Amino acid sequence: MKKLIATLLLPAATFVALPAFLLGSPAAMASEGGVRLDTAPIKPTDVISLQRGARTFANYCLNCHSASLMRWNRLEELGLNESQISDNLIFTGDKIGDLMNVAMTKKDARKWFGAAPPDLSVIARARGADWLYSYLRSFYRDPARPTGWNNTVFENVGMPNPLWQLQGERVRVEEKAKGGEGKEGHGGATTVKYEMVKPGSLTTVQYDAMVADLVNFLVYMGEPAATTRKQIGIFVLLYLLAMLPLVYLLKREFWKDVH
Repeated sequence: MKKLIATLLLPAATFVALPAFLLGSPAAMASEGGVRLDTAPIKPTDVISLQRGARTFANYCLNCHSASLMRWNRLEELGLNESQISDNLIFTGDKIGDLMNVAMTKKDARKWFGAAPPDLSVIARARGADWLYSYLRSFYRDPARPTGWNNTVFENVGMPNPLWQLQGERVRVEEKAKGGEGKEGHGGATTVKYEMVKPGSLTTVQYDAMVADLVNFLVYMGEPAATTRKQIGIFVLLYLLAMLPLVYLLKREFWKDVH
């Protein structure tokens, strides 16, 4: 239990509210394409990873994005008790049985941001774990955007990088290969890369691991009973497999005198 508590504790001073919001309809959000997604290294049965993901979600997402289909006390399934949830994850006056909602109304969100931040209850089921994992690791600075941020997975997204203090700041750099046809700088292939200009508080490996934990929790939140459902399904299949010889022998017994 001490190990579980240790993975969850996070000083309130480190709380950085998510000032992020996604603009546009789901159809518009799904319009981007052609980007190669990285495989999300998630483990739905890793309770410690889910606890860390819940911590990141509560600290960086729940100020703007709600999870209106999820209750706080559901986190007890992850090995946390009411005291741990209340002391380390709930930063408002919500009770343990309340839904994970935000104080900001949709009306205010549309007034301030132009669009209401989407609910994240089933975002993993809508987008997929690989998309979320790639998206949260693909922000870069773009002065041309109103928020100052852009994303290689979701071009021209209206959401700034909520984790920039942890990841650091990257910029897009385009380089044209020398020796191209025509004048120098023309006709050659263009290479695009992203350079880190301001390191964050985490290394690249640490940041990727933190994002994996967050995505792992988002997947869990989309269907908290998924692991149990799959375990029951395996048990049922094994039961039916064990019953197959007995059913076959019973069938032969009933039909042995039928010609």
